[in-house]
Amino acid sequence: MPAPAPEDPFGEPWQYTLSLPNDPRAVTICRRTLRLILTLHGLPHLAEVAELVATELVANAVQHTKGPAAIRLRWVAPVLRIGVWDTDPRPPAAPALAATPNPALESGRGLTLVEECTDKWGWYSLGAATQLPHTNGKFVWCELAQTA
Repeated sequence: MPAPAPEDPFGEPWQYTLSLPNDPRAVTICRRTLRLILTLHGLPHLAEVAELVATELVANAVQHTKGPAAIRLRWVAPVLRIGVWDTDPRPPAAPALAATPNPALESGRGLTLVEECTDKWGWYSLGAATQLPHTNGKFVWCELAQTA
């Protein structure tokens, strides 16, 4: 078995789930919690991009649904998976990549940012066999791979 990377002092996979109310302040709480978790696990270099995409996913959950949400962070070296659960079972709006993005827009760019900043992203409906606090709605996820 290979030795853990120097940036990951614990070397073991880990997972955190944070339940979030439908409240705009949940986005800030999520972002700060994510930075703390990554820093304590020796992965601060992933924090900036992880915060950006987590903010977009949580903001979508809070803005477009009426129920609670949850974020799950899962690390299995060398990949950080960020997933957000919400109560709306409908698929997220697919990113529309414009030839010339309009930086003046205040909304509608979230999933485009997720797609551009991560290695992979997707979503799936939740069934009864989930490990999240709730068993309905959807789970939108993305992955960030640690580069050497």
